[in-house]
Amino acid sequence: MPEGDTVWNTARVLHRALAGAVLTASEFRVPQLATTDLAGWTVRESVARGKHLLLRLDAPTGGDATPAGRPTGTKTGVPGTPTDGGAAPGTRWTLHSHLRMDGAWRAYAPGERWAARPGHLIRVVLRSADAVAVGYHLHELALVPTAEEERLVGHLGPDLLGSDWDPAEAVRRLAAHPDTPVGEALLDQRNLAGVGNLYKCELLFLRGVSPRTPVRAVPDLPGLVALAQRLLAANRGRWTQSSTGSLHRGQTTYAYGRRAQPCRRCGTAIRKEELGERVTYWCPVCQPDPAR
Repeated sequence: MPEGDTVWNTARVLHRALAGAVLTASEFRVPQLATTDLAGWTVRESVARGKHLLLRLDAPTGGDATPAGRPTGTKTGVPGTPTDGGAAPGTRWTLHSHLRMDGAWRAYAPGERWAARPGHLIRVVLRSADAVAVGYHLHELALVPTAEEERLVGHLGPDLLGSDWDPAEAVRRLAAHPDTPVGEALLDQRNLAGVGNLYKCELLFLRGVSPRTPVRAVPDLPGLVALAQRLLAANRGRWTQSSTGSLHRGQTTYAYGRRAQPCRRCGTAIRKEELGERVTYWCPVCQPDPAR
């Protein structure tokens, strides 16, 4: 499932395929952007912000700064997002998408078969002379002026893989909710951006902390945050996520996805249950429940 490192990798794939290219055609298969035409727009860059992906675009030289077909005076699928009502030429726009649990972008050569997902899941197609980018099952898809990106991602905490990474700020945000179970707090993107369910489970196993432990009772919160950044950074640039150091199938995690299998440390069966709204995996011996 997409986590911070997966989104970072996806952004890099799109950047390599489209950065600097002029779009020759676009197709949006979502109602709010169905008539939008980005032909003639130049892709400036593709970047990740936590689990959000931002594709930044430059208007055609001397052309209209509002993407064709985007009705001015209306919203773009983002509550509270104002429109520019027609901006000056040169205005930059951002195509925002969120992968959530099942979204994906793929880059293909012109004429190559799109084989990643079934066709009915396609939400966006962007074409240039040398590449075709296809977005599958994307969520929160919106097109906004780049100057207004903060309306979409400004609520996020420090990005574990971003230039804004600030471990002290991440610790401060986590500590501001001392009674929240740490397993829930790590998934709250307002605290630190990029941790998903896999990394949550692995981080807590490696630190010997039960996911039910209140944030105030975590022995070394700065150490937990530092380890989160190291884990995501170690997996950046590859698609196989590993916390064990092994890339072999079935050997990449300590706890995540290993229900009823023996703990790699003590041999106790790994447990699985829901915590908050997400499934969690942990070892009841290596990660003792604080209530006990």
